Amino acid sequence: FGVVTGIDVDIIERLPTPYGLVRYGVAPDHPEVKNVENDFAALFENQNDASSVSYYGNVSVGKDISLSKLQSLYDVVILAYGCQAACKRLGIPGEDSLEGVLRAREFVAWYNGHPEYGHIGSIVQKCLWNTSGDDERELDSSAISPARVVVIGQGNVALDCARILAKGKPGLIDTDTPSQVLDILKGGVSHVSVVGRRGHIQGAFTIKELRELTKLKDEGNNATFIVRREELERGMTDSSKEELKGAAGRPKTRIDKLLQDSSKLYHSSDEDSKKQVELRFLMSPVSLVPKDSNSDRVGNVICERTKLEGEAFNQKAVGTGETESFPADLVLVSIGYKGMPLEGMEESQMFDQSKGVVVNEHGKVFGADNLFVTGWIKRGPTGIIGTNIMDSKDTANSIMSFLDLKNNNAQPQSSSSEDESESLFGRNGLEEFLKSNNVEFVNWEQYLRIESSEKEPSRLRSGDHPREKFLSVEDMLIAAKG
Repeated sequence: FGVVTGIDVDIIERLPTPYGLVRYGVAPDHPEVKNVENDFAALFENQNDASSVSYYGNVSVGKDISLSKLQSLYDVVILAYGCQAACKRLGIPGEDSLEGVLRAREFVAWYNGHPEYGHIGSIVQKCLWNTSGDDERELDSSAISPARVVVIGQGNVALDCARILAKGKPGLIDTDTPSQVLDILKGGVSHVSVVGRRGHIQGAFTIKELRELTKLKDEGNNATFIVRREELERGMTDSSKEELKGAAGRPKTRIDKLLQDSSKLYHSSDEDSKKQVELRFLMSPVSLVPKDSNSDRVGNVICERTKLEGEAFNQKAVGTGETESFPADLVLVSIGYKGMPLEGMEESQMFDQSKGVVVNEHGKVFGADNLFVTGWIKRGPTGIIGTNIMDSKDTANSIMSFLDLKNNNAQPQSSSSEDESESLFGRNGLEEFLKSNNVEFVNWEQYLRIESSEKEPSRLRSGDHPREKFLSVEDMLIAAKG
């Protein structure tokens, strides 16, 4: 890097397609968030002589190539693979033994068409319709499932799950939700309860996702939003009121007002509407129990009512001994993600298993010469795309400091040794290694073929349907070959 004005960047992705959570995590009815793909695509389209960006999809670090090998090939290696593990565990009876209990991460990956989660569809179908994929009974595509779903957790992912279930096919028809998913969701689900152990002031959701739930009915989704005034009042402790003060409390103040207004609009007659989404606060799940008719499948979520105790910003949900049973044909656990080490990283001291992050200081990984980290795997599963931008700038500053120090200490090389270095390291070295090990990687031009095939008019449901995603890696690789 001492003899060039720019830096060459190679992006390695486990799947053939790029964009990670933007493609497989962001809710399909949030296309404005997915537009960030255009910014990344511009990096590949606007190349220059000083620096360049290349893409290597369908390459699994730790399996197809080791982390140590990458470090030997490149001046800098940046880990940005996020939190790939399932949600954190509840640790309650029935969580692991009953059918119909899924992690929200699995459900989100399925409705976004992730190729490794297609099997979730048969589980959801059985829970919503009491049928299997081989069942020959025909159901109307607009039929509303009589199932009751309980989502445990109250972050934005939990609210996304509730909204997707409530909208069903009619509300998602013009999104990139796969047709196979819409065929299972059909007209949506009759009842979704989103439960959390603390109050509404402590909820992890933002007002955007909350407002979308309150507008379900007005936007033609035939779903009523329900929140109980008495639960809002019980959560409004003196400490909660303290949390609303000052500039830092303004977002929560807006949430409180929206929920209070919504509670005033609720009438008992709303419970007769075809679809309902309810937020339940101060409810802590204590056990999952089976159906009376089938001891293998979940039937109810038993929650203990809680009360808040403690100082502002440090309130704890304390059990009261009073319980309530929530009927449940499907349970989605959405209480946070957790990062996992790459293969070969387990025995090192560079990964904190308790926190689920790579140990680092401003993105520089401890115990590794040229290894850096950014995003959720750097700081944990918090924040949004904007948060990652600031986080990445912090890591980029550390990288540039590292490169400056490295260049200052570098010994001069002859032109012949520089030519030899270019052939053995970086992009050339990576491609040589992948080809010699028969790794079928996907470059950027090949990804564009996948994208073009997904947008082929013959695959689309309508003129407003953005794309019909390929649901298997095999189909993606076939499209990549053209």
